[in-house]
Amino acid sequence: MFNRFKSALLSSVGAAESAAAAAQAAVTDGAEAAGGPAARPAKFAYGRPAFLQLETEDELQVAGDRVIRPIIVPRDSSRLPWTAGYAEAVNAGKSKRNEDAAAVYTGVLHQPPPGGPAGDGDGDGLQRTGRSVPYYYFGLFDGHAGHGASVAAAHQLHHIIHERLVDVLDHLLPPDPSAAEAAPAPGVRAASLWIPAEEVAPEKLVTGALEAAFNDMDALIAEDRLKYDMRGGCTAVVALLLLGRLYVANAGDSRATYCRHGRAVIASHDFTPETERHRVRQLACQQPALTGGEFTHLDFARRVGRRDLGKRVLYRDAHMTGWAYKTVTERDLRFPIVCGDGKRSRVCATIGVTRGFGDHDLKAQNTNVNIKPFLSSQPQVLVVDLEEEAVTESDVLVMATDGLWDVISNERAAELVEQSLAAFPADDVTKRRYRCTSAAQDLVMSARGKLKERLWRLSDGTMATIDDISVFVVPMLPYREEHLLWKLGQEASAVRCAPAEPPSGVRQVSEPAQLDRYQSLVEQCGRPSPPAGTSPSGNPSGAAAAAAAAAAAAAEDPVETGVEPEFADAETGEPAAANGPVPAANGPSGTPPAAEQVGTVPVTWFGGEDATPVSRPAPR
Repeated sequence: MFNRFKSALLSSVGAAESAAAAAQAAVTDGAEAAGGPAARPAKFAYGRPAFLQLETEDELQVAGDRVIRPIIVPRDSSRLPWTAGYAEAVNAGKSKRNEDAAAVYTGVLHQPPPGGPAGDGDGDGLQRTGRSVPYYYFGLFDGHAGHGASVAAAHQLHHIIHERLVDVLDHLLPPDPSAAEAAPAPGVRAASLWIPAEEVAPEKLVTGALEAAFNDMDALIAEDRLKYDMRGGCTAVVALLLLGRLYVANAGDSRATYCRHGRAVIASHDFTPETERHRVRQLACQQPALTGGEFTHLDFARRVGRRDLGKRVLYRDAHMTGWAYKTVTERDLRFPIVCGDGKRSRVCATIGVTRGFGDHDLKAQNTNVNIKPFLSSQPQVLVVDLEEEAVTESDVLVMATDGLWDVISNERAAELVEQSLAAFPADDVTKRRYRCTSAAQDLVMSARGKLKERLWRLSDGTMATIDDISVFVVPMLPYREEHLLWKLGQEASAVRCAPAEPPSGVRQVSEPAQLDRYQSLVEQCGRPSPPAGTSPSGNPSGAAAAAAAAAAAAAEDPVETGVEPEFADAETGEPAAANGPVPAANGPSGTPPAAEQVGTVPVTWFGGEDATPVSRPAPR
């Protein structure tokens, strides 16, 4: 009862709950009275994204102040990959809490070595440790009628995606050169369980993994709602950076836009009753039982009433894209399955999105019609090949909930981002870390506006959004650089396959062909190539130099490289110190080598008795 009173009070000041929230509130009131689902525990406690580091109740209350609507950004931008930007602002009274949720995850897909568990050798002096593929995940979830579904998706979707990617990892990676020499041990899975008759592109496999994961997430929410308090639903937009490609999966009216030089190059598609009117009406036509006799799949040029009975009016059936005439009958007076236009369009006059997670118990207002059959969890997946693109410092991915896109267009968002990035030059090391955070903050500020005469207005005087706003700004160039050098590492690893005879001494892996390949990749990354006659690490090349480095490493104590364990060894994913001594990073005078001056970290790769120092960019 209190919820209904609160909703009526908010309506009087122009901040009413949405129709979906009101319908859900009615169901919740009944459940509370009966001691039903509302008494169930929450599966995940409410909170803001972990990378914001809002740990106390006081901090949560300040961030959720719906009067001043503060813009919240991460305290430590280094908690996000490549110091990506994030900012958020709570709604102006539309709901009790900020129902948006966000998640960032850095994962590694590990392929076991052929022939047995990691670390097993076959007598050739090599330790087979398998191959690892890093990936990055960003997710935004816009909740409605409660935060249960959005919080659940933020905690679980990336785990489901990881499991789906593991299933197809054998098909994503090129054949392992050592696989032909090592037969699978008994009880160990072969390198590939099934080989398709036709070659399947890797992006199709990742797309299928994302689509399957979205369906699994929706099914998990449907199952969990029977045990936990998981009311409402949410939209979802996810960015996955894997094997040099950007994958954007979107279900709902949140959106991701790829921006370059102040222009919106590509954007995901919004799924609303307006954009999916044809699909919803076709479903209602083919399965009329779903409408409960309360709604019609016909679309009329204007709302018909009893005064129109017997008259001929323009209409459109589910199988039509144009208009025709028909005589209005009693059955035509039923409410249309999709009503309204634009952002005011609704399915069953209740909900304004057609794709996402949850809403399994949502019913049309004043009816017993279940709305879930008309909704879908299937995402649209866009793929951008960053390895082939001419990526620059201005290339960023803007991900945001509809609180931003309701008042800011794709083009305007791209312009704001470009202006913000220009104020923090990429070559200024003191300001670089704030580039994307400032851009995200500017986007949120532009959509939230300022409070004038008790109303939130934009700079041009028009109404600002009163919805929750959450924005990611993710730079693309750092990932592309990281991927190209990871790819170089995989190529070098293939060169270091088991030799026909045991090595007799230190061998330099960076032969001229490999050095040329490294230089070409570095040039693609936009970094200065090492001088001629030097190895990628900036030291003199040749067997003598390698032997001297090895002798120096043996004479001195190993030094700390500052490399995180997951970046220490490109092949195993384990710290380099676990395999052997780490060559000294600094020269006798304590000054870093040339590789350190261009932002690289030394990494040691081991293969039998060979130890070859290689450099690659440090993770930002």
